Amino acid sequence: MNWLQAIVYGIVQGLTEFIPVSSSGHLNIVPALFRWSDPGSGFTAVIQLGTLLATFVYFWDDLRRAFTAWFRSIKDKSLRNTPDARIGWAAFWGSFPLAILGYAFKKFIATDARDLRMTAGLLIGFALLMLVAELVGKKNRPLDKATVKDGVVLGIWQACALIPGASRSGSSITGGLFMGLERSAAARLSFLMSVPAVLGSGLYELFDARHELMAFGAPQTIAATAVSFFVGMASIHFLITFLKNHRITPFVVYRVILGVLILTLVSNGTISPKAGPVKPEPSGQAQAGTLTEAPAHD
Repeated sequence: MNWLQAIVYGIVQGLTEFIPVSSSGHLNIVPALFRWSDPGSGFTAVIQLGTLLATFVYFWDDLRRAFTAWFRSIKDKSLRNTPDARIGWAAFWGSFPLAILGYAFKKFIATDARDLRMTAGLLIGFALLMLVAELVGKKNRPLDKATVKDGVVLGIWQACALIPGASRSGSSITGGLFMGLERSAAARLSFLMSVPAVLGSGLYELFDARHELMAFGAPQTIAATAVSFFVGMASIHFLITFLKNHRITPFVVYRVILGVLILTLVSNGTISPKAGPVKPEPSGQAQAGTLTEAPAHD
C-alpha cells in the first residue's frame, strides 16, 4: 500500500463512518474502482479506531456521564432508571449482537460478504428501509428518553453493518427511527453504542491481522487511521447538525445511485465483483493496478 492509497482510505473512512452510506462498503468499492489491491476487512476494522477516537473526543461528555452512571448503577440498582444510566446500559447490551455475530461469521465477512454485488444490493435495500423509517417513524423521543430496549433493538440493527453496504450508523439510525427516536437522538445513540463494539473489533483485528498489516505497511496503516480521525471529527459535526433540521432523504438517494452504478459496472465487466482481499507481497508493498479474486474456501 502506498501513501496515496493510505490517505484516500483514511479520508473515505472518516467521511463515511458516521454518515449513513456505509464506510465498509465504500472501502470495498474504492479499490475496485481505482484497481488497487484491497487490504481486506482487517485493515478496515483497524482504521475504524481512528473514527472511534473521533467519537471519544466529540462525545466525551456524553460518554463520561453514560458510562459513569452505568458503572455506578451496577452496585446501586436505584440508579438504573436515570437517563445517563439507561443510555449506558443500552450501549452495553446493544454491543453484544455485533460482537457475537461478528465472531460467528468472521470468515464469511472477510470473504464472500465483500462481493460488490452484495454491497450494492445492501446499499439499495437499506436505502429503502431508511426511507420507510423516515416516513413512518414518530421521531418524538429525545435521547434522554432512550431505554435499554432501544439499545438491544439498535444493537441488532447495527449488526447488519457487518456486511459492507448496510452501514452501521445507517442501520442503527433506521432502527432508532422505527422505535420513535428523534433523528439526532438516534444518531447520537448510534455513535455511543459504537464505542464498545468498534473498540473490541478493532483491537481484535489489530492483533489477529498484525502480520498482514505490518506487511502492507505499518506507517501507512497508522497514517490512514490518523486521517480518518480528523476527517471523522468533521463528519460527526456535519451529521448531527444536519439531522436536527433535515430528513435523511439525500443519503437515501445517494445510496440508490451508487448501488445502481456499482451493479452496472459489475454487470458490464468494468470492475470485478470479487476484488480482494489479497495477501501482501513479501516486499511489503501490495501490487496496485491489479484485481484478484477472493481466496478459495477450505
